[in-house]
Amino acid sequence: MSNNRAAIRYAKAILDFSKEQNSTDETYTNMQLVEATISESVELQTVLNSSIIKPDVKRSALLAIFDGKINAVSKGLIDLLISNKRISDFGNVASQFVKMYDAEKGKQVAKVTTAIALNDELKTQVLAKVKELTGKEAILESIVDSSILGGFILRVGDIQYDASISNKLNVIKRQFNS
Repeated sequence: MSNNRAAIRYAKAILDFSKEQNSTDETYTNMQLVEATISESVELQTVLNSSIIKPDVKRSALLAIFDGKINAVSKGLIDLLISNKRISDFGNVASQFVKMYDAEKGKQVAKVTTAIALNDELKTQVLAKVKELTGKEAILESIVDSSILGGFILRVGDIQYDASISNKLNVIKRQFNS
């Protein structure tokens, strides 16, 4: 299991270093690519977490996968994680970097839970409402959970708005019980 505190420290260091190199936006794009690639590939996760596969092979595999797609800062992160025996945390470091960058730019994550997947029009409406309520841009993270039956649950930061049918049914149930 990856060490979240270590990933946060590495992400902070890479964010600071990319600022010094004036490549923050490019590194952000690289980290989004790394995060998506690792999270979507079970095989790559297995390779990175394997204690049998030698670090040089892992490095070669990562450099081949991201050849021409990542900058020097991101390649340096691969070397740093290999030398510190933390390459299994690469995806988590990328994820933490993205979160830190978004927070620094004033973006926040809005999690919306629905019973069915949202279409693009509804996603746009939710993002507009979040911006209206908070005054900040948001990145929408959509979660499908059929147990809420219908409606939605919106969570932005520490604010949660529950307009799900299951919540309304629970409110009615409590009213009948009292």
